[in-house]
Amino acid sequence: MNTSRRRFITHSAALSMAGYAATTLAEAVPAVSEPSYKLAPIGKVEIKNGVMGVRLSDAYTDGLLGLDQWSHVQVFYWFDKNDTPEKRKILRVHPRGNKENPLTGVFACRSPFRPNLIALSVCRIVAITGSFVQLEAIDAFDGTPVLDLKPFTPADAPIFRQQTPLPQ
Repeated sequence: MNTSRRRFITHSAALSMAGYAATTLAEAVPAVSEPSYKLAPIGKVEIKNGVMGVRLSDAYTDGLLGLDQWSHVQVFYWFDKNDTPEKRKILRVHPRGNKENPLTGVFACRSPFRPNLIALSVCRIVAITGSFVQLEAIDAFDGTPVLDLKPFTPADAPIFRQQTPLPQ
């Protein structure tokens, strides 16, 4: 890893596969000799004066080549504000924090409480300037670590025969 990238990385995360123990990097010990995975952010969510987007580390700017040809991007980020051992153990929640919603497993809803705190938002791209991808909106806080960007394609969201428990 080059030194400029090493300086940029202020947060890292150790991941274990779902169904196994998940810990913070400082406590990372694989459960039952299962593999662990290390992720490092490529940038951060930036929200200033009503303008929001993703600011990539300079080391990753070249990876944006061609993204301006797409209308939407999938932003993968880390729920860093929920990263505590207690919150990672929560497996059932009332969706949207509403006690009137039935108790639901975290894999059946969009709860920020999860064993691995990976989040995903599909966002409309407004502009790309240097290392900044301006977005119409993103459901994340300023400073949230971004793990990856991928262009959104219609094949990523097949809508035929879709079933959800949500009201239409």
